[in-house]
Amino acid sequence: MADLAELWEKVSSNKDSKSLLKKHLTKEVYEKLKDKKTKFGGTLADCIRSGAKNLDSGVGVYASDPEAYTVFQDLLGPVILDYHKITELKHPACDFGDLSNLGFGDLDPSGDLIVSTRVRVGRSHASFGFPPTLNKEQRVEMQRVTQGALEGLTGELKGKYYPLEGMTPDVQKQLTEDHFLFNDSDRFLKAASGYDDWPTGRGIFFNDNKTFLVWVNEEDHIRIISMQKGGDLAAVYKRLVGGIKELEKKLEFARLPNLGYLTFCPSNLGTTLRASVHIKIPKVAKKPEFKEICDKLNLQARGIHGEHTESVGGVYDISNKRRMGLSEIEAIQEMRKGVEEIIKLEKAA
Repeated sequence: MADLAELWEKVSSNKDSKSLLKKHLTKEVYEKLKDKKTKFGGTLADCIRSGAKNLDSGVGVYASDPEAYTVFQDLLGPVILDYHKITELKHPACDFGDLSNLGFGDLDPSGDLIVSTRVRVGRSHASFGFPPTLNKEQRVEMQRVTQGALEGLTGELKGKYYPLEGMTPDVQKQLTEDHFLFNDSDRFLKAASGYDDWPTGRGIFFNDNKTFLVWVNEEDHIRIISMQKGGDLAAVYKRLVGGIKELEKKLEFARLPNLGYLTFCPSNLGTTLRASVHIKIPKVAKKPEFKEICDKLNLQARGIHGEHTESVGGVYDISNKRRMGLSEIEAIQEMRKGVEEIIKLEKAA
């Protein structure tokens, strides 16, 4: 309790914080939740620690475990509504669409504009907590279970798992050059216990073609990524869905009917799906109304090295903005239509 009281004092007394934690953790909510605990042992302190230690956070809240979304709903619920700009905690059933008849294929057949295409989702094991409530043995066990499921993949998805612990310098160098390797440098995640016991229990899986990639225990339990050069969104999406369905045969993922799939951060719920292209749009991007164009199409534009980075050579990372309140196929179609509109504007400029 002493730890929680200290964290609460830091949040409540700071007048400059603009985080969703500061906005929604009122005295009333704090008093209501301060003594509650999840079956995983998660507490309110686990949920707010990062935001209290980093008062410049945008969100400032993490879920201690899958059950936190229910136990600490009086805080997490308003944060989710606010972040996702939705009016109710409601999410449709999972729907990947008819993969045999998607109605789209390559968004840039000429290959002039789209450099690469990527679709990813986050998933959490239903039976494990999130980083604040995990111990070293549980991290190792989660890696073992996940690795077993990954090593059972066949066909195009067949590949190899590389644990971070004990990784040779040569493999480390190669994975860094491939932009596959993740690290422990995010201070917000660090304060939320995201890097405890690093690098134990973490690893990377990828198929032989390096078009299907899975991060294990980076931020989320599992992050599944499908990607390739060019603009063939249909191929990338089908590969991703195929991988998810195969893993679902062996693993149970945490999900709530009103929130969809659950992950460590409340900013990534629902479909948890982010579909993106690296695309050359120097003309459209120069327009003063570029951000408004993206907003209108429910797209997010950022530099190719991630959030808060600049474009390189007129190449931008364009992705769907909405992840909650719509199905997987609806999110993909929204991104697809938006990218097609951006291409049309670039060619007309």
